[in-house]
Amino acid sequence: MKKSFIIVAFLLFLSSILYSSIPWGFYAHKRANCYAVFTLPEELIGFYKKHIDYLTEHAVDADKRRYVIKEEAPRHYIDIDHYGENPFQVMPKKWNDAVIKFSEDTLLTYGIVPWHIQTVYNRLVKAFEQKDIDYILRNSADLGHYVSDAHVPLHTTENYNGQLTNQKGIHAFWESRLPELFADDYDYLVGTAEYQYSVLDVAWKAVQGSFNALDSVLLFEKELSQEFQQDKQYAYEQRGTKTVKVKSQEFSDAYHKLLNGMVERRLRLSIITIGDLWYSAWIDAGQPLLDGMQKSSNPFMEEIKIDRKITKEDAREHQY
Repeated sequence: MKKSFIIVAFLLFLSSILYSSIPWGFYAHKRANCYAVFTLPEELIGFYKKHIDYLTEHAVDADKRRYVIKEEAPRHYIDIDHYGENPFQVMPKKWNDAVIKFSEDTLLTYGIVPWHIQTVYNRLVKAFEQKDIDYILRNSADLGHYVSDAHVPLHTTENYNGQLTNQKGIHAFWESRLPELFADDYDYLVGTAEYQYSVLDVAWKAVQGSFNALDSVLLFEKELSQEFQQDKQYAYEQRGTKTVKVKSQEFSDAYHKLLNGMVERRLRLSIITIGDLWYSAWIDAGQPLLDGMQKSSNPFMEEIKIDRKITKEDAREHQY
């Protein structure tokens, strides 16, 4: 009860450092990283709480790099529909197998987010092993970003902005406008992080869940656009010194209701998955003690080896 009260109180405090007026790329990524801290078990949460400002602020570094590093863009998405009607049956999960089947150039052209999640995860494990605080924080923040991206339906399709179905602008509508209007009412108590044996499986599960939601994202917006008169679909709002055209409150509310909690579900899944992978990286690194951590009474990695007959090498293969 005491722990729940503390978490709820701190979540209320977090609302003061998360600004709903900034774009989804900033707003949701920061929110996901911030709340992920509170999924962590007691032996790890102290370290992450100590650095929560960094993890929140730097949740968007990966997006900023897209403007200066040409290799960055494909790390944020995978146009899985490019690979046919049954892409998850066709696409190998492992990077080397996928390269053999489709070529590295093709994969880089259509996105590599699940494999890049594995790559950044491995960097985080190494950072924990070396007890390199700066490297831990940098890779924790980046890992949170890519995990969140994998949970966005429009990050799994060539029709990423509705440009192929005459729905241009739907990306910002789903990712930015809806959270801006409704995210303050979402439930961010998502449970406690758990150890994950296969990061790559986690990444692919996120991508497949996002892709499975894609049809509804596009269909419901298309249906509403036909029902609403054009002048009822948009409104103008003041943003700083600029007046911008946005989806109207009425249209947004109707779309949000049709989605039946989808945006909230995907954001909640992002949060718990980030927590799972931060925690798993620490476990795989041997549970190093860092400032703010509580010492665990029973090394978790030893329990895994005994109970599941599994080693780190079995559980983790460098896929990228």
